[in-house]
Amino acid sequence: MIFKWRTRNWGFAKNRIRCTLAKKLFTFLSILLCLGVAFAAQDGKRNGRVDPPRQQIKSKWVKAQNFGKAPVKAKAKAKAKSPALAPTRPSFGDIAGLRSSPDALALKSSVAFVIDQDTKEVLLHKNELAVLPIASITKLMTGILISEARLPMDELIAISQHDVDMEKGSRSRLTVGTMLSRGELLHLALMSSENRAAHALGRTYPGGMGNFVSLMNAKAAELGMAATSFVEPTGLSSKNQSSAKDLATLVSYAYADPTLREYSTSPGHQVEVGRRTLQFNNTNRLVKNPDWDIGLQKTGYISEAGQCLVMQAKVAGRKIIMVFLDSAGKLSRIGDAERVRRWVESAPMVNSRVSPVAALDVPGKLVRQ
Repeated sequence: MIFKWRTRNWGFAKNRIRCTLAKKLFTFLSILLCLGVAFAAQDGKRNGRVDPPRQQIKSKWVKAQNFGKAPVKAKAKAKAKSPALAPTRPSFGDIAGLRSSPDALALKSSVAFVIDQDTKEVLLHKNELAVLPIASITKLMTGILISEARLPMDELIAISQHDVDMEKGSRSRLTVGTMLSRGELLHLALMSSENRAAHALGRTYPGGMGNFVSLMNAKAAELGMAATSFVEPTGLSSKNQSSAKDLATLVSYAYADPTLREYSTSPGHQVEVGRRTLQFNNTNRLVKNPDWDIGLQKTGYISEAGQCLVMQAKVAGRKIIMVFLDSAGKLSRIGDAERVRRWVESAPMVNSRVSPVAALDVPGKLVRQ
């Protein structure tokens, strides 16, 4: 009996020893795990971040997978992540040094020309004879020809592969095969500066694209726009060029057409494309501004031309034509228009021979009366 009792006690003792050893081993392993996490966290802090344990394991796995591969340079990664840091292409005006030209209103545009539409009085001029790319201001001439041709505006026109921009690679929501009326294409070209719409209008003009471009240049000559030339109807080509003085003539002429006035100043327009309804908006935010009474407008941009804007607007009771070319920033052309409006409003016309220009005398830049 005594032997059996001792044997049973020895079994219990062995089990207790095993449990104790297991607990100590578990405690030891836990301490090791905590130390490992602590060291990993410290290592992460040295590298500027603290990764969770799972992320550290994943990072080590990725490192193991990439072992032996050539490392990617940090500079190359930075360039890939931030393409906006790449130097922008200089405009023609910037290359010519026009952006350094001073003016009394501190305009951001290299070229500016402001006149009274009724009296033809020049209120402000800055490099107005410089011949520069005009980007989508071109579409005003496109609109003039389409409107004056009296072509059926309800005729359906299909967007084709020929209308896709292969020069600048600009995008469009008018996919190849889209069917829209000529009137809708004209509306989108003038309001939203839709390039495929403008190209389709020229392509389907009687006589084809070549005849259309010839008529664009013939119309410019007829209007006395001697410094103006066109090679296509969208403005994507930097070879479409003009001067601010010529463009003021173009704006004044286009203003006489009610269709061009309506389409260019429309805040937005919806078109049905298949089963979808697409919303297009005006590229000029000023048309929605209650402080402005705009009769006709057009914006434009390509890198060679910079930001461009032409407008006819009523300011302080006067019909004013404004032309801004090669503005340095996306909102600078809008800012310049606001500066000119405030300036004209600050010194309203007393009679036909008095102008606010006399109050801002910068030789060679503003006109004295």
